[in-house]
Amino acid sequence: MAVNAYLEITMKIPAENRPAAAEVFFKYRGPFLETIEGAETKSLLVRDEDVQVLHGFDSAEHAKAYLSTELFTRDVAAGLSPLWSADPEIRIFTAAA
Repeated sequence: MAVNAYLEITMKIPAENRPAAAEVFFKYRGPFLETIEGAETKSLLVRDEDVQVLHGFDSAEHAKAYLSTELFTRDVAAGLSPLWSADPEIRIFTAAA
């Protein structure tokens, strides 16, 4: 496993919606790791002010490509969007060697 890039999605999700957001995360974590090209890791990070999902990929290209997959657009984003109080912030980072 070599994580060379990260996709970070930061979401404003009110406390009352966080259990439902966690359900979406855990429902699609396995399919993400099993079917998305270059996927290496996926972590849920919870802070008082927001919720982040940090995805590890083998390349920035694969991280960017994930955002166009049916798993992301049809399943993950569709499941989470009713829970957001603002549009999410999406960033891709390349890991320094």
